[in-house]
Amino acid sequence: MSQSPGVRIVRDPLWNTIRVDPVAMTIVDTAAFQRLRYIRQLGFAHLVYPGATHTRFDHAIGVYHLAGTALRLLREGGGVDPSVWNRAELIPYAALLHDIGHYAFSHAMEELEADRLPGDHEAVSARFFESPELGEALAPLGAGAPEEIYALIRGESRHPLAGLVTGSLDLDKMEYLRRDSLFCGVPYGEVDVDRLLQALVLLPDPESGELEVGVREKGVSALESLLFAKYQMFRNVYWHHAVRSATALYRRIVDEAVSVGLIQSDELVGPTDEELLYRIRARSDASDDPAVRRIGTRWVEALRNRRLPKRACELTAAELDGTVLPNWVSQDSPLRRRMEDRLAKRLGLAPGEVLVDYPAKRRMLDLNLLVARRGGKVERLSEGGLSGVIDLPRVADELYRTTRVLRIFTFERRHIGPDEALALLASEEAHPEEVFSGNTHPDQG
Repeated sequence: MSQSPGVRIVRDPLWNTIRVDPVAMTIVDTAAFQRLRYIRQLGFAHLVYPGATHTRFDHAIGVYHLAGTALRLLREGGGVDPSVWNRAELIPYAALLHDIGHYAFSHAMEELEADRLPGDHEAVSARFFESPELGEALAPLGAGAPEEIYALIRGESRHPLAGLVTGSLDLDKMEYLRRDSLFCGVPYGEVDVDRLLQALVLLPDPESGELEVGVREKGVSALESLLFAKYQMFRNVYWHHAVRSATALYRRIVDEAVSVGLIQSDELVGPTDEELLYRIRARSDASDDPAVRRIGTRWVEALRNRRLPKRACELTAAELDGTVLPNWVSQDSPLRRRMEDRLAKRLGLAPGEVLVDYPAKRRMLDLNLLVARRGGKVERLSEGGLSGVIDLPRVADELYRTTRVLRIFTFERRHIGPDEALALLASEEAHPEEVFSGNTHPDQG
């Protein structure tokens, strides 16, 4: 097959050959996109899985590749109203740029209290879209293209194909699960991507009549592979105890650095992984305050050299079953910091050197998509499940619950028994509305 003029070939260890069109190549060559080469896809997972040094750069190109493949298969399938293809050419570029606004170390920083950050990575993307260089790269796509692409990334587009960029079936999930599994050297992230792509179809919403991306019923088994792969990756990789320890330490570093004025909130947008750590370390070293210097000399150095806080206590879903915990346990806030420092005092440690970690990911296993049944009827798979099909939402709810583990990390080795830990947590004063059950639904904090 002859190569189209201007098309570049990228050799990728996951998808083999990726064809990059001229507009996409111009986007890739911008400084804003090249920055993604230095943002690790999995934050601190490389401290546990040494191969997990892949970046947002190669992931983004992979999602672009899957977007082109999905559009081709939908076109070849036929039976789609021609109006659907209006501006459909923007979908691959939205896929390419979906992570353009990521902070250093990917999602780790987004666990900070909201007022510490200018916004989530989708919101921060707007700043990069304001770049004249990126605007020039997008110019061949026509007037309004940057705004349309940004709406696709934010999940605010009404385009029928928007679900390929954001949603239960978005291509981002298919890509990162496969890529993360490959680079971590684990078998957990295997997803039947080919089957899922072949099963994609545009379907009318039974209530509104609007078209959106759905799946044929024969693809439900592949959808199950996506669900269970995500569960296994969260359980074994993303929420591995050492990864969570490093993430909690990083949160403490950034939170403290912003709190004492070493770095301003707006300065968190733009730096790469190492740039941000270097900036915090250099500024802390210049301080005369021992508490400020500790951020760099003790905490940043501990993170760089993998001298991570140790587990003083670990409570699984089974041990938490039926337990009512205060909200501060899973939400970054001044209240949680005060409670952590109170625990530190009880354990004979300095303030800031106890970390309570109970990760939450409200949309970890969310499902809300249309299914074309074998008899031709279109139904929505949502929280209520789907008759005759495995109750995926109920399974997702249970998988999420069992994946979460409450841990107390300490900078110096300490041990807290489960009963003692629960007593300490429950003894802290909390208003009645500030508690939740260990059986919490995945859409809750």
